[in-house]
Amino acid sequence: MVVTDCGVRAREGIAVAGFSSTEQTGSPSSPTVTIRSILPSLPPAERRVAERVLTHPGEVLFLSIGAIAQEAATSEATVVRFCKKAGFDGYPGLRLALASEVGRSTAENRSGSVVGIEIGPDDSLGEVVVKVGALDAQAIADTVEHLNIEVLASVVELVTGARRIELYGIGASGLVAIDLEQKLRRIGLPSAASIDGHAALTSAAVSSADDVVLAISHSGQTLDVIEPVEQARSQGATTVAITNYLHSPLAEAADLVLTTAARESALRSGAMASRAAQLTVVDCVFIGVAQRNYEDTLVALDRTYAAVRGRRRTNARPR
Repeated sequence: MVVTDCGVRAREGIAVAGFSSTEQTGSPSSPTVTIRSILPSLPPAERRVAERVLTHPGEVLFLSIGAIAQEAATSEATVVRFCKKAGFDGYPGLRLALASEVGRSTAENRSGSVVGIEIGPDDSLGEVVVKVGALDAQAIADTVEHLNIEVLASVVELVTGARRIELYGIGASGLVAIDLEQKLRRIGLPSAASIDGHAALTSAAVSSADDVVLAISHSGQTLDVIEPVEQARSQGATTVAITNYLHSPLAEAADLVLTTAARESALRSGAMASRAAQLTVVDCVFIGVAQRNYEDTLVALDRTYAAVRGRRRTNARPR
């Protein structure tokens, strides 16, 4: 297995393709996206500050550090610590970034976009359709905006050269794993999706340094995904995580991390909100791999299409 210098096995600083830390880009390009990515890992007091910011980002622009500390029932020092963990020098830097993001959102609203909306119990079905589409589109846009191309390229290189690609995911994330398995198989790459914890563990137990394991979990807290990743890593396999949360247990367990940017709402669980973003990331991985052997990929796609072409029914009789 080729080990690159872009973060593989760098346990002192996990390589991340996704939400930026201060070490990677200096400051986050979207403060609310970054704050959501670190939310589960924050201590209670800092989490209250984060939740206050996320609830009404525009209001924070007009609050002093003392005022937001009071509203979050904490100290000004805690607010500063939270700001630094989110990638800012302090509270003024956070407010400046929020002002920029709120300004962009306002402009998008004026141009007809649906930004920062919740699906309510009294919405018509037509409104639900518009809002679901807008939320999925926003998840894709935020994810793409925060992808670190250099680290993504490392994942593509590793998958391309792997003896075998093992894919782990449970529930809705398992569907994404199956999707990538099917794509990789179509271009001749040996891959297998394990969507059951026991199957993933047994797969991990026989992995080797020539294999790549790609594990998918929105929360990054699913034990049936984390434990196989730890097992595979102990066998020498290179491990990649796709998760929405930068400091989740899965992110800490993996060699490389690709982060999504899915927003949850009252009627949309993590599984629903994450699917479009996860599919975007795995599609980027697949297309990057396919490009490495472009001509061979076209031949493989033609052959696999021809193999199933006869399974299509045409000229169906009208009913």
